[in-house]
Amino acid sequence: MSSKAYLVLIIATLCWGGNAVAGKLAVGHVSPMVLTFLRWSLAVAIIVAISLPQLLRDWPVVKTRLPYFFALGAVGYTCFNAALYTALKYTSAINVAVIQAGIPMVIFALNFALFRTRIFSGQIIGFFLTIAGVGLLASHGDLLSLLNLQMNLGDAIMLLAVLSYAIYTVILRWKPAVNWRTLMAIPAIAALISSVPLMVWEVSQETAIWPDAKGWVITVYTALFASLLAQIFFILGVERIGPNRAGLFINLIPVFGTFLSVLILGETLHPYQIMALLLTLGGIAVAERKKPPVL
Repeated sequence: MSSKAYLVLIIATLCWGGNAVAGKLAVGHVSPMVLTFLRWSLAVAIIVAISLPQLLRDWPVVKTRLPYFFALGAVGYTCFNAALYTALKYTSAINVAVIQAGIPMVIFALNFALFRTRIFSGQIIGFFLTIAGVGLLASHGDLLSLLNLQMNLGDAIMLLAVLSYAIYTVILRWKPAVNWRTLMAIPAIAALISSVPLMVWEVSQETAIWPDAKGWVITVYTALFASLLAQIFFILGVERIGPNRAGLFINLIPVFGTFLSVLILGETLHPYQIMALLLTLGGIAVAERKKPPVL
């Protein structure tokens, strides 16, 4: 069970790492809120097309839990991405990467506060090792430079993104007994609905950029891989090993994003980036040596 969970979580974070590269490529080709709306429009069309018979079978359960499914989509999908995109307007990518690395600890805290879920020593050590890896990556090998970071509006908005995805991860434990396609489709519809006001706002500010040919390629990637495949695999990973253990894998996202930038964008690979990967993987390995119960 654990080995399958590791595989799906690594694939999920790899897809999200690719999403970071897609975000860099999207500049000037499609604006953030238009991209958010279009990616979920395409994702919903795909998931509903392949899931309609299953959705009809699961509807008696779904209709009794519609607020829950809407919360999954609005909080975990739309709120996180909208806050992340907005934060990047006001703060640096370094600050965003460092703050995002706090998601596992927020998951730990919420699980303890709500369910008194124990935090094991291996998880704490693993968390700090993954934090060190992300910090090394974000600071370009100079951890001391992080002491000079200053908090600003963008950082506060990024904290909202961190909280939203931590809440999404924790409340997955309350998911009803429905097929994975239903668990993906209904929140995706909620994400699409909740993204409409954000796109309308962007249009009203005259900052909307509709996709050109390159923008559509990016949109298709984010819909298929970042919106569908990654979310489905993350849900499966949480289901198999629990939110506390699965949450640590989130810190692989900036690492994979960096290595994909080297491969796709031609950026230079530095020794500190390799060390960041080793620290992050090492932190996950330490946390997994003594496996707590799946809660």
